[in-house]
Amino acid sequence: MAKKPTTALDASNMFDVLYRFPEQIKEALAIGESAPVWRRQATSNRYVVLGLGGSAIGGDLLRSLAAGTPGGEHLNIVVSRGYSAPGWIDGDTNVIASSYSGDTEETLSAFDEARKKTDRFVVITTGGQLGKKAITYGMPIINIPPGYQPRCALAFSFFPLVSIMQRTGALDSRSTRPLSKGLKEVFANLDEMRDLYSGKSAKNPALALAKKIHGTVPVVYSAHERMDAVNLRWRGQIQENAKHLAFGNLLPEMNHNEINGWFHPADVAKKTTAILLRDAEDHPRTSIRFDALADIIKKHAGSIVTVEGTGTTLLSRMITAIYLGDWVSYHLAMLNEVDPTPVPVIQTLKSLLAKAK
Repeated sequence: MAKKPTTALDASNMFDVLYRFPEQIKEALAIGESAPVWRRQATSNRYVVLGLGGSAIGGDLLRSLAAGTPGGEHLNIVVSRGYSAPGWIDGDTNVIASSYSGDTEETLSAFDEARKKTDRFVVITTGGQLGKKAITYGMPIINIPPGYQPRCALAFSFFPLVSIMQRTGALDSRSTRPLSKGLKEVFANLDEMRDLYSGKSAKNPALALAKKIHGTVPVVYSAHERMDAVNLRWRGQIQENAKHLAFGNLLPEMNHNEINGWFHPADVAKKTTAILLRDAEDHPRTSIRFDALADIIKKHAGSIVTVEGTGTTLLSRMITAIYLGDWVSYHLAMLNEVDPTPVPVIQTLKSLLAKAK
């Protein structure tokens, strides 16, 4: 039975979508167990994910997870967002074309380019033009459930990819134990978190952070590894769900440029909330940099908040940090008095692009 939203603002019931995220993960894992894989055995460690927005974030998470997981460090996973496929794709490059709707024009364009260079394709979609093209060319298709906003189908764009990478040996046997343990932690943590994050209690950290962000511009910082994709997800969810500006960057790179920008305009800096998205396995020097960053900007930022995922495994820390951010964006939407589900500005943009063809 669907959970009912607590306000009429949430006309499309984003509340229920977020609350049922653990069930979505289970469904996605089941899809991954029987999902088709590349028709030919991989001969390289190169993987390209073609996608945009909510359809691409699964590839970003896969890249970050693999890089931080034993048995996955050797993989070279690139997420390509644009009309063109990477020029270095060749016959030994493994490609994943991901478009929830199947009609993302950039992905379709990149797909057509990449298809001329390799036949090592897996397509993940609900259908659309991409699904038709995949059928035409006899490509394996991972069919995922329709009816979601692409960003709300995160589990379907991520967990089947992890599964096929494991089943083909791309994520080798060393990954089995940490990923299995990670899934157990994910479910144990999310089952507790969803009741806490969905409630109106003063102890709800998602609601408390949304209230802190409200009326300010959040700036999310994380290390360039492990939490980089989570960082991107936080910003995207705040932007789409809450219709609220959000920015971010990565350490240590921002220490070499952006850190200087916190001084002016002073009134703008005071209207920010700096969110430090940290991880237990951040490089020791990066951890020191986080502390130094907070010390330097504390007089200029409106406030500084530190956020960490929960669990002993990277998978759990990534997913729980994402889940917190999703609920923060939901509560911020309620504070902004906007429906979190529709994205009318994106639809307007698509209409303008269609007229320009």
